[in-house]
Amino acid sequence: MAGRFDPLTRAAVRGGRTRVPAARPAAGEGAGAALSRLWDPGGPIDLGLTLGPLRRGPGDPTFRVGEDGSVWRTTRTPQGPATLRVSADRSAGRVKGEAWGAGAEWVLDALPALLGAGDDPGAFVPRHRLVHESHRRRPGLRLTRTGLVLEVLVPTVLEQKVTADEAYRSWRRLVRAHGEAAPGPDAGLCVVPDARTWAMLPSWEWHRAGVDGKRSATIVRAARVAARLEQAAAMPPGEAAARLEAVPGIGPWTSAETLQRSNGDPDLVTTGDLHLPGIIGYALAGNRDADDAAMLELLAPYAGQRHRAARLVLLAGRTPPRRAPRMYRSDISLI
Repeated sequence: MAGRFDPLTRAAVRGGRTRVPAARPAAGEGAGAALSRLWDPGGPIDLGLTLGPLRRGPGDPTFRVGEDGSVWRTTRTPQGPATLRVSADRSAGRVKGEAWGAGAEWVLDALPALLGAGDDPGAFVPRHRLVHESHRRRPGLRLTRTGLVLEVLVPTVLEQKVTADEAYRSWRRLVRAHGEAAPGPDAGLCVVPDARTWAMLPSWEWHRAGVDGKRSATIVRAARVAARLEQAAAMPPGEAAARLEAVPGIGPWTSAETLQRSNGDPDLVTTGDLHLPGIIGYALAGNRDADDAAMLELLAPYAGQRHRAARLVLLAGRTPPRRAPRMYRSDISLI
């Protein structure tokens, strides 16, 4: 997880936008002056914990944490590609967002939601000692909401039934090969491909990136109905999940992992995961063999906030001792 920031605690103040010079502009579209915005969350916020779920492993070409603790992220908005830099303005007690590219205004309008403005941490009541301690130590945890579905869905599908390292490697290869240079300062970042590019990728490009036919076919199908999937970002949880799961290859695990990020749902629990039930069961009840049903029973006291509770359990780091071999790693691009 990315590094933490000191809590910001001053009263909520919303700032406007000002134009500031961009450092070392890239040659591509969107280089030049940046738009900026100051926003006060009205309470503690930890940028690393809040935005960390959007990072897909080390070397993610769409996400970077600067040496000063700032978070850089690229995205493809309805208005076009954008690069966003978020930093903590401790002297003013606010968060500063700077954005470049055709989607700069869109991404700054969405900045509060991205940083958890729609989240209500105060609604959470710990019911277990471990959860209480984890919550106490992380007052700045907010649940992000990107408002964009496909760019979250694609890397989630890549993570189906493979190790995290394999999925991260495929994501890096695909984005660097088929995305585009990020607008603004040359931070070495890329913007994800658009829906048409995903839909038109030939089979050998997927193979070269180490992605099997089942996962690539799921992404292609999703990309072909991207406009309808994006509507799920504004739907209630049940309707949003049904919209995503109407695409063959997308099940409850994939829809939950996607909507937790795109919609910022505090209650959506990931089911069908290989490790999560055992971690939750072990941490809360000493039951390393818990299944989905047992996990949901343990999280029932957190109804409305079950996703937050699960995140706090994971952040506590109490995991069962390993007693089985690690999942086999493969790279079909070498075949």
